[in-house]
Amino acid sequence: MRFLGYTAAICLVFLAAGEAAFCEPGRQNPDLPCQDIIQRLESRYKGTDIQAGFTQESTLEAMDITDTATGRVWFKYPGMMRWEYETPDAHAIITDGETLWIYRPEDKQVIVGDALAYFGNGKGASFLSNIELVKEEFKVEKLPEQKEGFYTLELIPREKTLDLAKILMHIDKKSLLVRHVVTENAYNDKTRISFEDIRFPDALSGERFHFDIPPGADVVQLDK
Repeated sequence: MRFLGYTAAICLVFLAAGEAAFCEPGRQNPDLPCQDIIQRLESRYKGTDIQAGFTQESTLEAMDITDTATGRVWFKYPGMMRWEYETPDAHAIITDGETLWIYRPEDKQVIVGDALAYFGNGKGASFLSNIELVKEEFKVEKLPEQKEGFYTLELIPREKTLDLAKILMHIDKKSLLVRHVVTENAYNDKTRISFEDIRFPDALSGERFHFDIPPGADVVQLDK
């Protein structure tokens, strides 16, 4: 459903304090402690370019509707992203860190907005384009093992909003790669993104994260 596609785009479209102060005390398991996991994530993701395939499941709790999409994604520090959806319908979500473009070629429509208004606090998987946002924008707690072979970190935004109540990160214990990101809003709607074929290319061109509006396209401005 198109409604879910736009909702997921805004929710995503996705790691300051003292050495240990960014992790809340609480439910720990006997493997790596919370602060060590985040420090290793920073080592792997900080300042790097990333590309991957993804599967996205978006659920509207009140209507009991789930929408599934697949595609590829690129991240570039700081704050640049390009999500190219292949199924169920082709469209792209692109940001250079300042401007957001959502392009639906079938409709010849481009939605334009302020990227910082939607992604500035690391919503969804967008923090992968600037991993330091995890410590800056969230209170982090390590949860008991929910899936064998994975660490689970719960991220609670320091400034709560209706469209972002919490994020769960599922991190592969062996590779320390972020494999699943689950975003939940105040209405219990959830967006789950699973990454596969994760790669760290030497350098992605900044042109990939800019969008030139095609002639004749209908342009819609997103309210902040």
